[in-house]
Amino acid sequence: MKGLLAMKIHQALPADLNALLPLVLALWPSHTAEEMAHELQGQLTQEDTLFLLAYNDTPCGFAQCSLRHDYVEGTHSSPVGYLEGIYVTPEARQRGVARALVERCEDWARTRGCAEFASDCELPNTQSLAFHLSIGFQEANRIICFAKTL
Repeated sequence: MKGLLAMKIHQALPADLNALLPLVLALWPSHTAEEMAHELQGQLTQEDTLFLLAYNDTPCGFAQCSLRHDYVEGTHSSPVGYLEGIYVTPEARQRGVARALVERCEDWARTRGCAEFASDCELPNTQSLAFHLSIGFQEANRIICFAKTL
């Protein structure tokens, strides 16, 4: 680790949309800025969803977590706190930003009655797998999903 980054973390509100949007698009680049802004505007006000923004001098990371009430692979309770997405800018990586964001997400889930916290990543995303394992997640299962057009 390169040393902890002097940072602040706060809950993202609708007024933070312009700070959040570039970070979200860096994680999910297949969306247009307009699509993502519209989606975020709705999500930023939902009670069961939390967006956190990490700042040093500028926004350097975000995490999105939610409460899932349906079945979550590898869990035995409901609701389950779920890490929907996390991104840290390249220059802020390896400095504890992602770990701090996840810890805040876990705290939020605990205050909402969750006894478990879960996440996922794509099979080829070895960087995400290594990160999850390094912060205490245990692999629950590997699946291949199928779909077909009707």
